[in-house]
Amino acid sequence: MRDRLMDHYDVIIVGAGSMGMAAGYYLSKLGKRTLLLDSNDPPHSLGSHHGDTRIIRHAYGEGRKYVPLALRAQALWRELEQESGMDLFSPTGVLCVGAEGSLFIEEVVKSAKEFSLPLEILSSDEINVRWPGFNLPEGSVGCLEKNSGVLFSEECIRAYRRLGLANGMTLVPFTKVEKIEKFGEGAIVQTNSEQYVADYVVVCSGAWTGKILEGTGLDIPLQPTRKTVSWFECDDFLYDSSRFPAFTIDLLDEHYYGFPNINGSGLKIGRHDGGEKVDPDFFNREYGVNSSDEDEARNFIKKYLPKANGPLIKGKTCLYTLTPDEHFIIDRHPILSNVIIAAGFSGHGFKFASVIGEIIGNLVTEGKTNYDISMFSLHRFS
Repeated sequence: MRDRLMDHYDVIIVGAGSMGMAAGYYLSKLGKRTLLLDSNDPPHSLGSHHGDTRIIRHAYGEGRKYVPLALRAQALWRELEQESGMDLFSPTGVLCVGAEGSLFIEEVVKSAKEFSLPLEILSSDEINVRWPGFNLPEGSVGCLEKNSGVLFSEECIRAYRRLGLANGMTLVPFTKVEKIEKFGEGAIVQTNSEQYVADYVVVCSGAWTGKILEGTGLDIPLQPTRKTVSWFECDDFLYDSSRFPAFTIDLLDEHYYGFPNINGSGLKIGRHDGGEKVDPDFFNREYGVNSSDEDEARNFIKKYLPKANGPLIKGKTCLYTLTPDEHFIIDRHPILSNVIIAAGFSGHGFKFASVIGEIIGNLVTEGKTNYDISMFSLHRFS
């Protein structure tokens, strides 16, 4: 093994996906000598960021404390678009729909009211008339955010990667991190081929975060979960992104999300809840190996979006990394205080990647952040 201990970085980021690439960009922009290590070559199809698109919404059904972060994230995505010159966001609007009694929709409404966000509340009849692609049952309630929309997730990562590298950030792909240890006032990161040393280490390795932190005296409750998304041929006119919104639909016992037909992609559907608990190193990534991969989405669109019930165009698998309460973890390691953990984004984190990158930059350079991240503390699992 070649000795790399004299090759000292200000920050090493373990995992260069959504959060890691954003953090690398912001830290390099702040003048920090930053090294990103990833077991693949982001963007790629083996983590949680692929599949082309992600929804960004502001009035937040998962909790009002997310709203300031969502608004800042949206502003930062716009800044990234301008700086990169890339097309990263489509203002399709987002329609959140709930069956009667949906707590998710109640929280969307409360979020909008508390933060004075524009929100149009619609009945099922009004939705079905305005967008004939829907077939929602009586009693459903919809909340339309016209200022929200769709992020192009892989393009966002490419933008951060290109700009970060231009700022002096270093990315070493196809490198597996095996161990993190304290070293003086900093830490040593041991990979399958090298050793690196830094003042700070940021661990944001998605489904592999728990494995990477083994041996550091910390056991955090993260559950990698196999998920699928499906694209179906649809009525191109009805479901085109110029007239049909991205959406989430809370059926109380099931929760789905979807995207309009973007540049002929077809209608994209995924189920947010459920999924198969897996080891991220040992599970079947082939879409269709389980009949439910297509059947769940197919049964949903037959009932609620019947004019999108065309042939399957394609399907993909990805990973959620769930915490018990499905809120994030953004905190310092309780033993290795110069190690920052950003993990457990539970299937709704991508939209926040821009602001989380900024927050990580704050924590490294200032030791704190002005954003309220108290709900993401590790102490809630103690």
